[in-house]
Amino acid sequence: MFTQKITSLVSWNCRGYRSYTDDVKDIIRQYHPICVALQETFLKSCHTTKIRRYGCVRKDTEGPFVSGGVCIFTSLDVPSSALPLHTSLQAVAVRIHSTSLITVCCLYLPPNTVIHQHDLNNLVDQLPAPFVILGDFNGHSTLWGSAKTNPRGRQIEQVLSDHCLCLLNHEEPTYFHEHTRSFHTIDLAICSPSLLPNLNLSVEKNLYNSDHFPIILSHDYDTGVKTFPPTYSYRRADWALFTQLAVITDAMIKTESVDTAVQEVTNVLITAAELSIPKSSSHFFQHYKPWWNADCQTA
Repeated sequence: MFTQKITSLVSWNCRGYRSYTDDVKDIIRQYHPICVALQETFLKSCHTTKIRRYGCVRKDTEGPFVSGGVCIFTSLDVPSSALPLHTSLQAVAVRIHSTSLITVCCLYLPPNTVIHQHDLNNLVDQLPAPFVILGDFNGHSTLWGSAKTNPRGRQIEQVLSDHCLCLLNHEEPTYFHEHTRSFHTIDLAICSPSLLPNLNLSVEKNLYNSDHFPIILSHDYDTGVKTFPPTYSYRRADWALFTQLAVITDAMIKTESVDTAVQEVTNVLITAAELSIPKSSSHFFQHYKPWWNADCQTA
């Protein structure tokens, strides 16, 4: 079976799919993602969602007024299937078989809606690992660059802690608040620990007519060989020389700034280690291609 490598996953609060379908298509043309997670699609059951070479799994909100809603577009070039979720949250999920089998969940948490912690825990428990959760969480936390942490932010922090999950965001803003002309980070990407070393998050510079910037997750499968930084070979260390060089003076630690003291001590130790402890060469890890021949193809 041919499986496409994960090139990218895209998450975006589009603020209305029908109004910005062309923008969604522009993003797809630029990044060729295997998966696009959209929030606030503003769709009703009577509305259609068709993008060439992509299938769609979605959840619309009920009621007389169109609001919220989530959907995931998945490339037809990779095997995938919808994952049924039993939750009151605005969430959908798919399982994608790229280089390996992963679960992708799209989640939207409205800003003024009470979200119960047990609902978040229940959602996470339904996702087969390894998984990625993409969405607009509408939560603020210093953990992802906010000036303050609000109750929603603390809820998300609790989910990360309780389920040993990893946050892929740095401190780059993902949302532009037009009324205050300010930037915030409320669109997040959360993943299982096993995916963390291979996923890289970046934020688009273009709003694409929304007030949210698209989030791009790229996968580190583009190269077959990985290199690791050289490590110290402690068995070959000259500890006598290290002791002679690693001199920590009172002047270093008796400073008003703790950060300055830590930096000075660190510099002394690193310099001493560089001069007295040899380093091993870089290690290489080769991703070997599976064995395949014409007989297998025929079978």
